[in-house]
Amino acid sequence: MRVIITGVTGFVGSHLAEYLLDKAEVWGLKRWRSPTQNIDHLKLNLIDGDLKDLSFCIQMINKIKPDKIFHLAAQSYVPFSYTNPIETIQDNVIGTANLLEAVRLTEQDPLIHICSSSEVYGQVREEDLPINELCRLNPASPYGVSKVAEDMLGLMYYTAYGLKTVRTRMFTHTGPRRGEVFVCSKFAKQIAEREKYGGNVIYSVGYLDSVRTFADVRDTVRAYWLLRDDMAGQVYNIGGDTTMTCREMLIDLLTLSKLEEWDIDDKPTDRPAEVTLQIPDTTKFKEATGWKPEIPFSQTLSDLLDYWRGRV
Repeated sequence: MRVIITGVTGFVGSHLAEYLLDKAEVWGLKRWRSPTQNIDHLKLNLIDGDLKDLSFCIQMINKIKPDKIFHLAAQSYVPFSYTNPIETIQDNVIGTANLLEAVRLTEQDPLIHICSSSEVYGQVREEDLPINELCRLNPASPYGVSKVAEDMLGLMYYTAYGLKTVRTRMFTHTGPRRGEVFVCSKFAKQIAEREKYGGNVIYSVGYLDSVRTFADVRDTVRAYWLLRDDMAGQVYNIGGDTTMTCREMLIDLLTLSKLEEWDIDDKPTDRPAEVTLQIPDTTKFKEATGWKPEIPFSQTLSDLLDYWRGRV
């Protein structure tokens, strides 16, 4: 079996590639300038290119003839999408459209995983929790808008052209290799720095009372591998089973640290709009696959903290 992972150098892409190495012939798409530290320890078939170039996408599909495509490439940082909405739309929407169009034009028939996001739901009411797949789409950021468009492109190419697209809306996930701008990783890096260099103040620029349901990235990629041809045309929420506020998550990280005391400098959010309730109903995916999270969140946080201890 041949698989293509777009965004292979990223957080989830690198973990998925690692998980699949003994299961498939793995091809990873990256931009020529992308840092490769997440995949340097892996022996992969790499191809350089840009999804915004349709001719490249056609060449890639014709060359590899994949059985599965895991489309993970995206501009995925929500605050950046507010300051750079056009770049976010171009990367995420145009890139997805080109990939799907390339599959259509080459008449290949792979299973195509469209990695949407829980951000498509935006801010939900408490009475609508937990969030299931029928919850209305209400994106609160340019990133969320781009993911709605990706999601709907996947559905349209299934409905109109019969492409085997399956869409997932993944909720918060973290673990080793997570970029330092994302909430768990941001705090873990600061803690590792304080342990090594001294100090005890942890800075936050987000909304610490935001409620999230957390999953481990290694459970996430295991879920993605379970996607099947007979699931084409469907959309699935995927998420962990540990729900807490970001403040509680930070306290858990601090408790795992070597710091004897600490102070949290809680600054106001820097986002024009906040999404503060992200609790998924993952029943549909679990019933379809038998998947469930296996890695305790305490282990996820410990591994993430160890990752940053090795980096700072």
